[in-house]
Amino acid sequence: MRVYVSEVIPDIADSTVDLAGWVHETRDHGKIRFLILRDKSGVVQCVGKKGVVPDELFEKMSQPKETVISVKGTVKASKQAPGGVEIVPTEIRVLNSVNLLLPVDPTEHLTSELDVRLDNRHIDLRRRKTHSIFHIQSRILRAFREHMTSQDFEEIIPPSIIAGTSEGGADVFPVVYFEREAFLSQSPQLYKQLAVIGGMEKVFMTPQYFRAEKHNTTAHLNEITGMDVEIGFADHHVGMKFLGDTFLHILSRVKRDCPQQLDALGVELEVPKKINTYTYTEAVDMLNKSGMKFEWGGDLGRDEERKLYEIIKEEAYLISEYPTAVRAFYSMPNAENPKISNSYDLMYRGVEMASGAQRVHLPDLLVTQMKAKGMNPDGFKFYIDAFKSGAPPHAGWALGLQRLTMAITKQNNIRECIMFPRDMHRLTP
Repeated sequence: MRVYVSEVIPDIADSTVDLAGWVHETRDHGKIRFLILRDKSGVVQCVGKKGVVPDELFEKMSQPKETVISVKGTVKASKQAPGGVEIVPTEIRVLNSVNLLLPVDPTEHLTSELDVRLDNRHIDLRRRKTHSIFHIQSRILRAFREHMTSQDFEEIIPPSIIAGTSEGGADVFPVVYFEREAFLSQSPQLYKQLAVIGGMEKVFMTPQYFRAEKHNTTAHLNEITGMDVEIGFADHHVGMKFLGDTFLHILSRVKRDCPQQLDALGVELEVPKKINTYTYTEAVDMLNKSGMKFEWGGDLGRDEERKLYEIIKEEAYLISEYPTAVRAFYSMPNAENPKISNSYDLMYRGVEMASGAQRVHLPDLLVTQMKAKGMNPDGFKFYIDAFKSGAPPHAGWALGLQRLTMAITKQNNIRECIMFPRDMHRLTP
């Protein structure tokens, strides 16, 4: 049975193992040859001495890089070898050869431009740094699901094709849906609320978002993955508590489970002991006291977010109670001051990671909110009618997977953090 490279340790010295993977590198020193075998878990050194191993086997140790092979051999302890072990092969089989000049170097001795790597992502993924990013991203998703299920949330799957714009905006992708007009979903917001209204109460999902925004920056994509939560019988305080706890759980699991990947990326990950909350009004006061003029009522942009990070000096924190005018129509206005909404954002390393709010669950107020945003309630009749059937108070949030991956791994371009990015110019592979 095949074992992975990570399972080849000094404790199993003198045993026979079956390995498979790619030829990472080879070195020929005349009478001794080294072949570095790589699989998803790491690399191991295979060593063959002329006259000790059969000539045919000795010749097979000079395969071109990235040749796919299987190796059967004996594990030998070696202080000089990486990991303290090496393999003395007794059999090498070529499973597939390389028949072209690779445009990306998996050993990372030669660098390639990002667009070249994205055009050849199947090869780029063999690079240790690239693989490390997606290993960490996988752990983020697992930690999210792990925490949600531990809190008795149920996972649901929303549709990606919808009949109308889900948030009232114009930045949507139209699709041909038989003889009807349809769109790719901007957000699963309506559907997770409908699940709560349906009595599920606590739900989560990992949906795809499609935004037809003509951005051409290092921080935007047109298809992204969310980590969405909705909680019945909850206000914004409950929502913030779940968001903070979930975020700390994700960071702690990445730090615990991905030390090699973080090291490959040169990242030291610290997990905050707690996440403090500051109101929007407090944030505005801090900005103005620092000399950055900012008027209450405006939406915080990237410059303001970076400045607050410099002022607050905390890796992660929440900002709550944004002006109602700058939040989505479904954000609940504060009962004492309707100009303020029961909303919140999670900031990490000076960048917004998640956004949430207590939702409007009263149908008349929902119509009022829509009209205030210049929206036509007639286009949301099904949504509004759902709240007439007995909708409980509820709150929720959405955390961006690619944006969080980018922040944790300290990448400069979000396209590094999505396996096959979709932006204004990229539709393949």
